[in-house]
Amino acid sequence: MKTADKCLNNNYLRYVHLISPRTKELRSLFRAFWVGGFICSIGQALRFAFESGLGLQGDELSAYVSMVMIFLGALFTGLGIYDRIGKYAGGGSIVPITGFANSVVSPAMEFKTEGYIYGLAAKMFVIAGPIIVFGVASSVLVGLIYFGIYNIF
Repeated sequence: MKTADKCLNNNYLRYVHLISPRTKELRSLFRAFWVGGFICSIGQALRFAFESGLGLQGDELSAYVSMVMIFLGALFTGLGIYDRIGKYAGGGSIVPITGFANSVVSPAMEFKTEGYIYGLAAKMFVIAGPIIVFGVASSVLVGLIYFGIYNIF
């Protein structure tokens, strides 16, 4: 690389550094922590309510809580609330199960104008699809390892 090119590159890097907004990592981490924790607390409160109010237990209890949290995530995405939560909390909003619902509903809403088949149905799992594929593949792998260990010992 020539000396003039290095000088231009360094000048450009200094310019980018000067005009780039400063990241406030501590504030971002705190927001992600408390919003993600709050979403999980809502799920836990639902769990307690379903357990004591409806008498649900075990897998039924987990399924009902998951369904309600997914519904709330999809509803808040449709109303535009989840996007504002995501801007505020960053990664804290995508970690709980509601973030998965958001990743399915957002592309469906965005591509709805292209039609129900080629837009909504085809694009719905653009973001969530790889998560589902790798989740299923990794669970199969863990199951095979567990099965192998269980049968050996």
